Amino acid sequence: MKSEIYIVSHKDINLPSDDLYKPVQVGLSTENFVGFERDNTGINIARKNENYCELTVQYWAWKNKKAEIKGLVHYRRFFSNGKKCYMRNPQKKMQNILRIDKLNKLLEKYDMILPSKRNYYIETTWSHYEHSHHIKDLMITRDVISNLYPDYLDKFDEVMKRSSAHMFNMLIAKDEIFSNYSEWLFKILAEVEKKVDISDYSDFDKRIFGFISELLMDVWVEKNEINYTELPLLFIGKQNWTKKIGLFLLRKVGLSRKVI
Repeated sequence: MKSEIYIVSHKDINLPSDDLYKPVQVGLSTENFVGFERDNTGINIARKNENYCELTVQYWAWKNKKAEIKGLVHYRRFFSNGKKCYMRNPQKKMQNILRIDKLNKLLEKYDMILPSKRNYYIETTWSHYEHSHHIKDLMITRDVISNLYPDYLDKFDEVMKRSSAHMFNMLIAKDEIFSNYSEWLFKILAEVEKKVDISDYSDFDKRIFGFISELLMDVWVEKNEINYTELPLLFIGKQNWTKKIGLFLLRKVGLSRKVI
């Protein structure tokens, strides 16, 4: 069974020397990183990377790659090999990323792997988005779902009322699931894109479709009753939790729009 996990990156960095992982350079840069594939080849939306973030690699993998198992991770965020890792050294952390033997064992029981849910505790998924971004865009997304996939609307509303979600647009799935989810997701985002005006957004807020898609994954997974499991994440690089918590609280009272 051929398995490929695509590492989304806009930087030329040291990456795992493991056949399971395929580094992919995003966007339209004229510089080509050695050993990387590009998401601007074949059928692609690489020109939209500043708005779609890591989703340009998901789209590219969906349309162009042939593998029974497809996955998406980030050059700073990987699935762990099963346990949380509190080491500070990035090289030692990389020794604990998911490997093919563990992956194969999980796929004997499950059809999809997602990162452990992120908990917001004192706010819902909807209010978290409202405090971080432009809530009108999520309202438009709801309208689009109501029109395109009305049978998903109740599940969308249910997910938005929760205080936890599978974030970061990370997943590993059997190809049929990867493809079905991608078809559903990109059809919704294409319609949302037609209806939103982001011309005066900051560079941060222009990443709108990457942000919205984080909230849609649970909607599709649960509506389709996908048999999935979770793995902890390895964050490569220092996590400034004092700053993150501070921004979270400022955002809660309307003094900051930065996502943590």
